[in-house]
Amino acid sequence: MKNRLFQTLAVVMALSLFSGACTQAIAGDNRENIERAVDEAVGPVMKEYDIPGMAVAVTVEGRRYVFNYGVASKETGRKVGDETLFEIGSISKTFTATLAAYGEARGDLSLSDRASKHLPALAGSRFEKISLLDLATYSAGGLPLQFPASVTDEKEMIAYFKGWRPDYAPGTHRLYSNPSIGLFGYLAARGIGEPFDDLMEKTLFPALGLTETHISVPEDRMEAYAHGYSKAGKPIRVSPGVLDSEAYGVKTTAADLIRFVEANMGGAELDDALRRAIAATHTGYFSVGDMTQGLGWEMYSYPAELEPLLAGNSPEVSFKPNKVTRHDPPLAPRENVLINKTGSTSGFGAYAAFVPAQRIGVVIFANRAYPIPARVKAAYRILTALEDTGTSAQ
Repeated sequence: MKNRLFQTLAVVMALSLFSGACTQAIAGDNRENIERAVDEAVGPVMKEYDIPGMAVAVTVEGRRYVFNYGVASKETGRKVGDETLFEIGSISKTFTATLAAYGEARGDLSLSDRASKHLPALAGSRFEKISLLDLATYSAGGLPLQFPASVTDEKEMIAYFKGWRPDYAPGTHRLYSNPSIGLFGYLAARGIGEPFDDLMEKTLFPALGLTETHISVPEDRMEAYAHGYSKAGKPIRVSPGVLDSEAYGVKTTAADLIRFVEANMGGAELDDALRRAIAATHTGYFSVGDMTQGLGWEMYSYPAELEPLLAGNSPEVSFKPNKVTRHDPPLAPRENVLINKTGSTSGFGAYAAFVPAQRIGVVIFANRAYPIPARVKAAYRILTALEDTGTSAQ
């Protein structure tokens, strides 16, 4: 029964690829003005933070544009191109959320399921009262940002979770956590009945029409995989870790991620269950200040000012526990919002933001983990420019 998931994959892939070809064919309009806006936004950022290479993709009313800057590898001098793969860090969580929501849409699991239902080894632990939704929204009760260094394999992971004691009642406080959403993805895959990496690479990515998106970069694509750079300027790529695929494991191109953004704005031909799953990730479960927590994605009322965006992506929200204001019932998916997510690894920094009502979006990749406020400001500047461009492109 589990293998019925994504049976319409071949049809969806064909439709998605056709849609992408059509988009590229009409992407000449307004390119000069958009390129100028992107140049002005990212040029100073590259200079200030000594970023070797960047890739920016935008979408405006269904028109897609990609702009590349600098080098993917300082050692070889290879330039950033449309084929360059970047680590996107925690933007990966939005794919994890989409996979789980897809599983729910197909009847393989429910977000209200208790964690112990899908991992019987957690029976008798605090996870008998923690739901998949609590894990997905970082509100299980205070799981930390990272696992302790002692957790290096699945056996140690399970032992850690069995012994963990929450600081708060489930659903009352948000504390951003890789183990939390990592366990969410791990349990969702168990509910669907296949390994997480296989579900992502053999089902979800193809179903979305993403041909250059990977958990494990294939050998024949390694040359396109950019080198990230540490604070000391040394080449670095993400290290293996427990639940890394689920929390921060995706590598992709700017062109593929902007396709995913378009899918999140209804701009792709997808099967009904996948469309419903994507919409479900935009459901608002609670708010912390001006930020409303969805599944993977984080949302703000639109028009959105810069200061609330900076506050919602600040260390106070990202690294500290915050009491939440719950939405009961949850807020249905809305178009008039700005939806965003940041992502970082030791050598890469990424950001994605889009406004469904305006059909505009931007993704920014860099092979250095520069400060998040600089990413938000650059993207906000680009989105502001796209608002006018979208109007003139109609």
